[in-house]
Amino acid sequence: MFRLERNDEHARLTLDRPQVRNAIPAAAWAALSETLETVARSDVRLLVVTGAGDTFCAGADLGDFAAMRGSEEAAARFRQEMRAALDALRALAIPTLAAIDGHCYGAGVALALACDVRLARFGSKFAITPARIGIAFPQEDVRRLVAMVGPGQAARLLFTAETIGGEEAKRIGLVDHYSHPESDVIEAILANDPESLRLLKQQIALAGAGVGSDPGMDRRFDTLVAGDEMARRLEALRRK
Repeated sequence: MFRLERNDEHARLTLDRPQVRNAIPAAAWAALSETLETVARSDVRLLVVTGAGDTFCAGADLGDFAAMRGSEEAAARFRQEMRAALDALRALAIPTLAAIDGHCYGAGVALALACDVRLARFGSKFAITPARIGIAFPQEDVRRLVAMVGPGQAARLLFTAETIGGEEAKRIGLVDHYSHPESDVIEAILANDPESLRLLKQQIALAGAGVGSDPGMDRRFDTLVAGDEMARRLEALRRK
């Protein structure tokens, strides 16, 4: 289901089940957590998450839900394993980029929301449709959705379950780039200092949690300003 490949300084995680538009089986979330552990142990500087074929992810595999009927234990296990995988993606120390093509529905949107940056290719489509089948969206994913698009747009997407295009997704803040070359974003990120990126990612997470100041972040800021890497990069800029 998940294919991990290295490409120089970045890795590419591909949802590889194109025959069902890369729908994610319930049993695959634990495998995703293991794959992300491999990424965390590596020295890659960026992770790109994408889908095989002409689609990103059709969401959770609906064929698995029949087996959960009458078993809240099975439903809880599914929710917890999905939560662990998405939180592991969010917790990676390196920048993460969702490169979205074609359909991005349900759990696919949750997967994209767990990334730092979302890039929608031309023709991409988005929908969050749990209400159509009589379920809800996990609370943490609702929180991330509201943080991205605001409560009004989140309510619109969740209550109507309507499909929107990539351009509309960009307009409301669900994605950050629309029809923008993926290679340009990758190149721009990798051109920057990896320690700066790690610190900035942590600062963004703290700011998103409402933290306005943090002594630990202040100390790391001071260390970078006083460090050799800044001096080296400033000298390189002067030479240009």
